[in-house]
Order: sequence, then structure tokens, then C-alpha cells
Amino acid sequence: MNTNSIMQFIAYYCDMKSTEYLGLLAGLLTTISFLPQAIKTWKTKSAKDLSLQMFLIFCTGVVLWLAYGLLTSNIPIIVSNLFTMLLAGSILYFKLFRAG
Repeated sequence: MNTNSIMQFIAYYCDMKSTEYLGLLAGLLTTISFLPQAIKTWKTKSAKDLSLQMFLIFCTGVVLWLAYGLLTSNIPIIVSNLFTMLLAGSILYFKLFRAG
């Protein structure tokens, strides 16, 4: 299933506006930007070169965005921040618990 099909599926079931498509696309791009770093961290099992303070602040911000999205029922914010938290959270895990 490609990205366009996923967006069409979501749009059909959520009665989305074109601005929400834009939000989903923005969320998709910012979320997948973490993929290369997450993959590298998983492969090397190390996050020693990453700033702990930056990732703590960033993950806190993502959790707050997710809470905002849930409180306002904003699908693009919910979806993008949920997946971003999974990726950034996995990197933070390596930084905190894998001597990192």
C-alpha cells in the first residue's frame, strides 16, 4: 500500500479537508526524517554521539503535541506525533539504557 492509498483511506473514513492532507504529508516527512538515525542507532546499538538533552526536550515536545492532537481530535497531529514518538523514543531508549 503506497502513501497516497493510505491518505485516501484515512480521508474517506475521517472526512478530511485538503488542509488535513497537507498536515499528514508534513507529519509523514518529519516523521520519516528520524528513520535513518533510528536505523543507525538500532544497528550500532549506540547513541553516544547524540545529545541527551536535545532528545529529552524533543520527546517531551512530541508527547505534548500528541496530547494536543488527542484533545483537539486532530488526526494529522495524532498520527505524525505517535509515529515520531515511537522512532525518537527508540533512539532515546538507546541513549538512556544502552550506555549511550
